[in-house]
Amino acid sequence: MSVNYHFFATTAKGLEDLLKKELSDLGLQEIKEKKGGVHFSGTPYDAMKACLWSRIANRILLRIASFEASTEAELYDNIYQINWLDHFDIDKSFVIDCSVNRSHLKHSQYAALKTKDAIVDQFRDKTGDRPTIDQTSPDVRLNLYINNNQAIIYHDLSGDSLHKRGYRVEGEHAPLKENLAAALLMRSQWPQKSQQGIPFLDPMCGSGTLVIEAAYIAANIAPGILRPTFGFHHWNAFDETQWQTLKEEALNKKQEGLSSIPDIDGYDASSHAIRASITNAEAAGLNRHIHFEKRDITQASPRKASDTGVIVVNPPYGVRISDKPEVSELYYSMGEQFNAAFKNWDVSVFTDSLILGKRIPFRAKKIHSLYNGALECKLLHFSIKPENYFDSNRKFKPIPAEKRSESSKSFANRLKKNHKHLTRWAKREHIYCYRLYDADIPEYAMAIDLYESDKLYVVVQEYEAPKTVDENIASFRLNEALNIISEFLSLNSEQLVIKQRKQQKGLQQYEKKYDEKTAHHIVKEGTALFKVSFEKYLDTGLFLDHRTTRGMIKNLAKGKDFLNLFCYTGSVSVYAALGGAASTTSVDMSNTYLDWCKENFLLNDLADDKHQFIRADCLKWMEDEIRRYDLIFLDPPSFSNSKKMENKFSVQQDHVSLISSGLKLLKDDGILVFSNNFRNFKLDQNSFPGIQFEDISKQTIPEDFKRNQKIHHCWIIKKQQ
Repeated sequence: MSVNYHFFATTAKGLEDLLKKELSDLGLQEIKEKKGGVHFSGTPYDAMKACLWSRIANRILLRIASFEASTEAELYDNIYQINWLDHFDIDKSFVIDCSVNRSHLKHSQYAALKTKDAIVDQFRDKTGDRPTIDQTSPDVRLNLYINNNQAIIYHDLSGDSLHKRGYRVEGEHAPLKENLAAALLMRSQWPQKSQQGIPFLDPMCGSGTLVIEAAYIAANIAPGILRPTFGFHHWNAFDETQWQTLKEEALNKKQEGLSSIPDIDGYDASSHAIRASITNAEAAGLNRHIHFEKRDITQASPRKASDTGVIVVNPPYGVRISDKPEVSELYYSMGEQFNAAFKNWDVSVFTDSLILGKRIPFRAKKIHSLYNGALECKLLHFSIKPENYFDSNRKFKPIPAEKRSESSKSFANRLKKNHKHLTRWAKREHIYCYRLYDADIPEYAMAIDLYESDKLYVVVQEYEAPKTVDENIASFRLNEALNIISEFLSLNSEQLVIKQRKQQKGLQQYEKKYDEKTAHHIVKEGTALFKVSFEKYLDTGLFLDHRTTRGMIKNLAKGKDFLNLFCYTGSVSVYAALGGAASTTSVDMSNTYLDWCKENFLLNDLADDKHQFIRADCLKWMEDEIRRYDLIFLDPPSFSNSKKMENKFSVQQDHVSLISSGLKLLKDDGILVFSNNFRNFKLDQNSFPGIQFEDISKQTIPEDFKRNQKIHHCWIIKKQQ
């Protein structure tokens, strides 16, 4: 009669329910869900079965003992009392992994050392010899957890983590773990749908993990079938005959499943990714059963036009790739391709950014939270049907006035009050683009900007809601606000653009090939004309809060050699040129923005050899430049980690060296205007002896930004004469 053991199957946060169902379907007993995993009881055969068949678990741990461990002596004694020869033999190497939390024993390495000593001493006392310690590839891995002085020690029966299936020969950058990929497929209902014979596609497949895992599920292939060894092979309760029986059953199921596998495809724009996918598929024994092809997302289509099926895709992350314009456009283009080529398909998109997820022009029917390591991500589920589609200008769901909340009345009244005041001011000052509202009422956390072009356009930037605010409530308030804005300003869907602005941390700018369509609206500011883009990017190409600063530069520029560093779309350079600058030099790392800058100069009839546009890392360029300038505008990003820059940049940490470099390029009687929008910025004036600083931040905040006095900081800097 087999002995019943207690086991704990670990998994990523948020997947415990999937693991519980999976282990239940495997016929395991006494299953109990807990944070971080699932408890179950059973025989060594059950443990081997879980290791072989679990798609979700990270590890299967055998519970050896639990005890009090408030002192090192108590820990040592309790470990020593366990009969370790019941678990593994003297010829096996082992290692201790230890975690200590809120206990008298503070150091996990020391606790691991005492545990190792107790085990080694017992082996020596009983056999006259000691087992080997192997930190890198041990036969036996023991896990010790001490929490509130209560210790539990486990034997890891998995060996390597169970996500390592054994087929990954090549990988792309930041590949998806196999068990997380399986979880995405389960959340997308692929196990049920695959049995209906419908096709599967990952249109951005990377190294093929989702595609291979989809095939494993569809063909009922045991995820551990390729692994040569598990931790339980070195467990004294291991039964080779039972293991061979389990493997033979799994191989038979694989052959049976592969005979009726549905169409499963993977596309990627990268040739390297496709090569890696094919290599991995061959290692998995699936090369004749799944198909990979080099295709851009805009060329994705089903094998047959009449097909309906399932798409699960893990596009580039905001954190991993950054919040550059191309990634935002990629998500939108992906959604448009779904609409064009995949009618009636079910689509699931895995992303770390709801900002990017909202660029997909379909309403999500469900959203799951999952973790990719420590990174909280979302799995958004879409049904590609006409009734779920909305256009690029983000149509909203109508809410009748009688169903709106009481707080919406306050929002409507504030909107009317601001509009009455600011339209008079804007008309008087010849201003055609301005901020109407900026989170005046906390419940309606958004900025509303008006742009007068061929018609009125309204850009609503929804600020990211705090985690304490329920997503449904935030969504309802946004819809309320959009209804009120649209009604009050008499807008159609084309005139209303909605974006979400997330607090940026370490984001970089980067470029793409300039396209006329990315900035197709012309707006006026005073006598200047500018191209702006409402749909493509988070920012429109014209920072409205710098309107007063631009006017100041114009007044200072006459007859001056002007330098604009981190020039963005060149609006400040245009003002300097219109103010009669002898020359302008605009420097930015992005070809996209420099091309945009040139377009703005052409719009204002400023095509002239005295205006230069230089693509360069501003920090490096400043070191090498020998020319001196009368007037310099220095407006760096708060952060940048662009690969095109030699080093990461932080305006707070690096502003002393940045301003110093700018001063070297400044003529003795010149003026340097330094600005940034890092909210908590502190200027270190003590590092600049002999330099005059005048804080003009308040003077440069326009009327429409008075509510947000920290929208930017600004100084006039001069060398003392």
